[in-house]
Amino acid sequence: MPRAVRVAYFADSFHEVNGMARTSRELDAYARRGELPFLCIRAGETTRTTANAVELRRATTSIPVDKDLAFDPLLGRHLLRVRNAIRRFKPDLIHSTGPGDIGLMGVYFAHHFDLPLVASWHHNLHELAARRLQFILDHPLFSFLPKAYADFVTLLTERGALEGVALFYKLAQATFAPNPALVDMLEDLTGKRVHLMPRGVDTDMFHPSKRFRQDGSFTLGFAGRLQPEKNVRLLVDLQKHLPAGNHKFVIVGDGFERNYLARRLKRADFTGFLDGDDLAKAYANMDLFVYPSCTDTYGTAVQEAMACGVPPVVRDQGGPHYLVDSGVNGYVARSDAHLIRRVVDVIADPTRLPALRANAREAACRTSWERVCDDVWNVYDTIPGLPSPRLSALLH
Repeated sequence: MPRAVRVAYFADSFHEVNGMARTSRELDAYARRGELPFLCIRAGETTRTTANAVELRRATTSIPVDKDLAFDPLLGRHLLRVRNAIRRFKPDLIHSTGPGDIGLMGVYFAHHFDLPLVASWHHNLHELAARRLQFILDHPLFSFLPKAYADFVTLLTERGALEGVALFYKLAQATFAPNPALVDMLEDLTGKRVHLMPRGVDTDMFHPSKRFRQDGSFTLGFAGRLQPEKNVRLLVDLQKHLPAGNHKFVIVGDGFERNYLARRLKRADFTGFLDGDDLAKAYANMDLFVYPSCTDTYGTAVQEAMACGVPPVVRDQGGPHYLVDSGVNGYVARSDAHLIRRVVDVIADPTRLPALRANAREAACRTSWERVCDDVWNVYDTIPGLPSPRLSALLH
């Protein structure tokens, strides 16, 4: 039996509530179940080293990237600890989750120890940068700027960010991406083969049986980071077009846009971030999952809602629309206005919901984390470049 490939995994996000973190936790759990050699380097509340992980505490001076994620420019203070752990572990390859602080540390050690580098794409950082800049330029403080100029600056920022991110992925011997459009884009940018890595869903935890609501109101749900790039302000516009009746929103998550939504959504429950069984119950008690984001690379929340038997309405940009067969298990909208019309149509004719719910659940059950992780390790096994003589000298 061939020796299992030894993987040092550098995760920019692990304990947080997002798709990258969930993927990282599932890969780590898969390795533990299979007793596969897997060392996970990640951020944590305290700095510590265990048999299977190195947790690094980010400094208080870290730069906020999201509500629960930061970039620590001083992370280099942990290099010695990580180097010692890698020397003890003796990996065959390094897998980096992207150009974050810990991901870049992974690139450093791949170069330092002359190891093959694997990279995975989890966030559309170029689109995130453009949306955040657009959000700033829309502030009244910048109203003196011509719209054409603001749009040009935003476009220039997005293109520049994409070129910078592409340089990172060109360093990798193998790359994973979560949807077919990103696979094609990265192959064009890097000139290398890119492997599809979707995400699974726990269909035992996320299950329609968690539904217990009996209040009779039609519940429109959203789950995710409440950030500008998620296009969550569309929920306020949607509210203006809802027909008269007993409707409410359930908003799961947190972020910079929470206050904006809380002030304007008349009937909305804000739960903050949820995980595990609490999250599953929140999904299952929704009637329709409204996800207006155009920047998601996959759409983990969409898949989890579908596993709970909740049909989604999503935009035709980004990864979520690959999960939805429009008219069968949910709806894909061509524009924000089209998304609003789709939601209003379902509310007007709720007889569509039973078939949509059943088909949503069936579609979500087709992808398991076990299958996703099997495919990742199969790719690991095909990567050329066992430890070189230089590595052997450094490790011993």
